[in-house]
Amino acid sequence: MSSPYPPPPCSAGRGETPPPPAYSGSTTLVAAPTTPRALLSDADFTAVTHTILDNNPGMGPLVAGRILVEALAFLATAARTKGGLVPSRVVDEGWHALILHTGLYQSLCARLGGFVHHIPERPDPGRRSNGTIERTIAAIEAAGYAVDRGLWRGPADTTVLVAANCQHSGPEGPIVIIPKPKG
Repeated sequence: MSSPYPPPPCSAGRGETPPPPAYSGSTTLVAAPTTPRALLSDADFTAVTHTILDNNPGMGPLVAGRILVEALAFLATAARTKGGLVPSRVVDEGWHALILHTGLYQSLCARLGGFVHHIPERPDPGRRSNGTIERTIAAIEAAGYAVDRGLWRGPADTTVLVAANCQHSGPEGPIVIIPKPKG
């Protein structure tokens, strides 16, 4: 029986298919571009960057843009990779901003080949190993993207301060890709 209440914030649920968006952008499947920035139009990139800035007072637009580019690389790789990818706490902020633009996010995932659900966990350093971030970086680089390593530090690093306060664990973690990547 379904609940009459909406799901809690930041929870899309496992395996649920979201309703079709009102977003009118392209949903044609695309090959991974050489730069993740090419995944969004200038207007969409600016809109999502402003969401990052709104959520992080005092952050400069260049840092917010860097975070978004890394989130796009993460998303493009996660949509095509079987299991085990996790964003850094900083990159997660960009992923959150993308998700808030629901129609854009659904369309982007469709073009990348799979909807990547976000199911947050409370931060718990005991559940996180340094290897999870390194495996994700390796997968992103193997997908052909350059990685801005300054944004891929461990969960305790505060070099770049962001509002994101959730964590994603390793291969058994909460990132669910629909449909499952082949391979």
